[in-house]
Amino acid sequence: MTPHTDPPPPRAAHTTVIGLMSGTSCDAVDAAAARITHDGTALRLTPLGMVSEPYDDELRHALATALPPGRTTLADVCRLDTRIGQAFARLAVRADRELCAGRAELVASHGQTVFHWADGGRVHGTLQLGEPAWIAEATGLPVVSGFRTRDVAAGGQGAPLVGLIDRMLLSGRPGVPAALNVGGIANATVLTPDGTPAAFDSGPGNALLDAAARHFTAGRLDHDTDGRLAARGTVHRPLLDRLLAEPYYVLPAPKTTGRELFHSGYLRTALDAVGPLPAPDVLATLTRLTARTIADALRPFGVTEVLASGGGTRNPALMAALRQELGASVRLRASDALGLPSAAKEAYAFAVLGWLTLHGLAGNLPRCTGAAGPRVLGSITPGRRPLLLPDRPAEAPATLTVERAERAERVEPVEPGPLRPR
Repeated sequence: MTPHTDPPPPRAAHTTVIGLMSGTSCDAVDAAAARITHDGTALRLTPLGMVSEPYDDELRHALATALPPGRTTLADVCRLDTRIGQAFARLAVRADRELCAGRAELVASHGQTVFHWADGGRVHGTLQLGEPAWIAEATGLPVVSGFRTRDVAAGGQGAPLVGLIDRMLLSGRPGVPAALNVGGIANATVLTPDGTPAAFDSGPGNALLDAAARHFTAGRLDHDTDGRLAARGTVHRPLLDRLLAEPYYVLPAPKTTGRELFHSGYLRTALDAVGPLPAPDVLATLTRLTARTIADALRPFGVTEVLASGGGTRNPALMAALRQELGASVRLRASDALGLPSAAKEAYAFAVLGWLTLHGLAGNLPRCTGAAGPRVLGSITPGRRPLLLPDRPAEAPATLTVERAERAERVEPVEPGPLRPR
């Protein structure tokens, strides 16, 4: 009699995804490639690397001119939508070749936010440019894009959308952990001891700092490299007090903001009210503003640990000010401690959101955005092959762990699946 043996457990399915991101600093496109493995209620993300390319000078100028408080035309919007889409497409092709050995299966593109229509604490609409058809045509892969609009249509803020990913990453950490991203705008997700998440935009991250750098250098510098100017300056208390009086800061979460509020004209109005100041003092004051508003937003939750990402983490002056504002009882570390490079964390997060959309799973957290309920986010643009969607998992993943990549994983031969072009 042959003894009974249980069949081996099914092999966990994996998908290689490229996440594309350009944040509110509007200076470059980032592509992060990941192998995402689904096993029951767990997701495992294996980072395969990141590549980044700045927008060319002409596109960057056209984008800066069109953004608030500038004026634009539909012709400008069409050109920007096309050229941004082409820039994303070029980087996606490069990421597939250099990071995935040509075996990527899906692209998740956040696009470039150009307007977030927020008024009276409510978001009425949002617009991200970067036509996904250019990406699908160049790569031959299906593209998930337009993530924010569905959350807004469901009554949500449409941001920050990384709340679900942050909750999965922070799950099980001791104390009250928070994930912070300091891009043009700073956003945070907090996980309270009972597992209840909260997410919000705290206010400007680098947006006003970058505007000041351009203002004082007549456009020669886009940012205060390594916070050098700010480190030479002294905080100007009247300017800081005036900026801290902004009504946005006292709005309850969930809330979101953008360059529609915190733009160069906003800064010039504040500077005109206090009189001429040396550039280093203005940069020092704006650095303190970002640090103070982040810390003030996190303090009511009793946060014990902050895992930071985004371009702001490369500014020593800003990180020193934030550490001071948070206090000695709060541990401030880069998201690299979780295995996610701080420069690529948001691109990896959108790769996961794209995976969720492909599998018919909600990508928003209503508690974090204010939406009426969980929603599958975005739209899918097919690649070269007919689009065959995978089966929806019986359970949505609850945790996300980051695993170290082995180099062999990048070149492992695989058969083309229903998502890959032949």
